[in-house]
Amino acid sequence: MARRRVSNPLALAVLGLLQEQSMHPYEMASTLRERHKDGSFKVNSGSLYDTVEALVRHGWIEPVQTARDGRRPERTVYAPTELGQGEFVRWVDELVRTPVAEYPKFIAAVSYLGALGPDGAADALTERAGHLVQRIEQTQAVLDQTVGSGAVPRLFMIEVECALHAWRAELDWTRRTVAEIGDGRLPWPRVERTEQGWTWSAADDGKGSER
Repeated sequence: MARRRVSNPLALAVLGLLQEQSMHPYEMASTLRERHKDGSFKVNSGSLYDTVEALVRHGWIEPVQTARDGRRPERTVYAPTELGQGEFVRWVDELVRTPVAEYPKFIAAVSYLGALGPDGAADALTERAGHLVQRIEQTQAVLDQTVGSGAVPRLFMIEVECALHAWRAELDWTRRTVAEIGDGRLPWPRVERTEQGWTWSAADDGKGSER
C-alpha cells in the first residue's frame, strides 16, 4: 500500500469532526477537548493549524466560508473534499482491520523489570497501579457525564470505552504481577558480573548461564 500523504493522527480527528459539520480550527479544538479526545490525540493550537494546512495542501479539506463572531478575527470554516472523504474512510478501515507494532514505552520498560530488583519492581508497579486506578475512575466519570447523560452519542466516544478496557486489563496484570513477586511465584534470578560478562542463576537450582 502506498504511503499515506497525511498520516498524523490529529488529521484523522479533524476529518472525523468534519463528518458532522463544517468547522473552523478553534471549534475543532474546543469540540475535541469537550469530548475529552485530547487523551487520544495531541491537541494544541499550533499542531492543529499545521494539520489543517497540510490537509488543505493535499486537497483533503477545503475552505467553504469565513465567519466572524463579534469583534473576534475572521475564522475560516472547512469541509472535507471528495478526495478527503475517501481517504478518511480508507484510513479508518485500515487502522481498524490491521494491528500495527506501536512500541509502547511501558512494554519496553517491563522487558527490563529485573533491573529494579524484586522490591523495586513491586514498588514501581504498585505506584503504577494507583495511577491507573485514578485514570480509570476519572475517565469513567467523563464517560458517565457525556454518554450516560445522553449529551454525546455513544459511538462518538467509543474509543474511550476501548481505552478503559485496555487500562483495566493492564491494572489486572500489574496487580497480579505484584502479588506474584510478593509470594515468590515470580522468582528473581541472581545476577553476577564475571570476566566473561553478566551471568544469571535461577534462584532455585543455582545453575548459571551467560546472558
